[in-house]
Amino acid sequence: MKPLVLALNPSIDAEWRVARVLPSEKNEVLSERRWPGGKGVNVARWLKHLGRKANLLLPLGGPAGQELSRQLRAEELPAWVIRTRIPTRVNVIVTPEVGTQYRFNPVWHKLSPAQWIELASAIEPRIAAASRLVLSGSMPRGVPVLTYAQLVRKASDQGIEVILDCDGSAFAAAVKAHPFLVKPNEHELASWVGYELGSEMEIVRAAQELSRRTRGWVLVSRGALGGLLVNREQGRVLSAVAPKARVLNTVGAGDALLAAAVDRIEAGAPPEEWLRAGIATGTAATACQGGHLPSRAALTKLLTQVQVRNL
Repeated sequence: MKPLVLALNPSIDAEWRVARVLPSEKNEVLSERRWPGGKGVNVARWLKHLGRKANLLLPLGGPAGQELSRQLRAEELPAWVIRTRIPTRVNVIVTPEVGTQYRFNPVWHKLSPAQWIELASAIEPRIAAASRLVLSGSMPRGVPVLTYAQLVRKASDQGIEVILDCDGSAFAAAVKAHPFLVKPNEHELASWVGYELGSEMEIVRAAQELSRRTRGWVLVSRGALGGLLVNREQGRVLSAVAPKARVLNTVGAGDALLAAAVDRIEAGAPPEEWLRAGIATGTAATACQGGHLPSRAALTKLLTQVQVRNL
C-alpha cells in the first residue's frame, strides 16, 4: 500500500527572473521557467525524490491542466487525474537578482455543487487503498469548508492515519476530526490560537494546545529557525534548528519538510527522525532554484547537521 496525496488546488508554477522590480515602470522578464506546483503536488514530487512510492490524486482542467498532466508524466509521477471544466491555475513567482521574491497566486474559479459532487465521488473510493492520506493545500472555492474534516473522519474510520497541511477555516474544522499529524507554520499556528506568538516556549504552548485538540502530533515549521514536533498526550516536545544554507528560493520548502516526515513515518522511524529528516529536506529545498530537487549527497550532508533535542 502507498500513501495517497490529495491535491485539490494544483498549479503550474511559473518563475519570472528580473533584474529588479520597479514600481510604476515596465519590468522586463529576463527568463521564465515552469514546473508542477501546488502544495499537494510538491509533496508527491518530494516523496518520489526521496524514494517513497505514493499516489497523487488531483483535478486538472484547461490548457494549464494539460501542461501539468504532461509534466507529471514526464517525471513518471503516478497520478490519478480528475478532469474538470475549471481551468488549472498558473502561479507567478517574480525573482529579482537581489531582494525580495514576490508570489502571485490566482484565485480558483468557483466550483458548482454538481462539479464538487463529481470530484468527491472520485476521491472517496481511493482512500481505502491508501496506507496513509495526505491532505495538502487549500481548497478551490465552492468546496465545502468541512471537506477535509469529513475526509479525516472517513479515513480514520477505516484505520487510515491522516496528515493535514492547510490553513484557515478548513484547518480549524479538520482539527476537530483528530488527524494523526498536522503541519502549521508559525503564522498558521498563531492564526489558529488567535494571538501573536513570540518566543519558542509560546510556540510550544500553542502547539501543545493544538495537539490537545487533535489528540495527535503537531509539526511546526519555523523557516530558517527549524521546527518543532509536539505530542501533548505522549509528553513529547522535540526541537531542531535548521542548518545554515544559502537561500535561493522558499517556494515549497514546507512541502519538502512535510514529505520527508511522511517518508519517515511510512518507514516506521521514531518521531525524532520525522523532525530531523523534515528540517534537513526543507533546508535543502531552499538551497535549490524553484522546482528543482537536490542531489542525494546534498540531502545526506544536511541530515548529518540537524540535531534534535528534547525540550
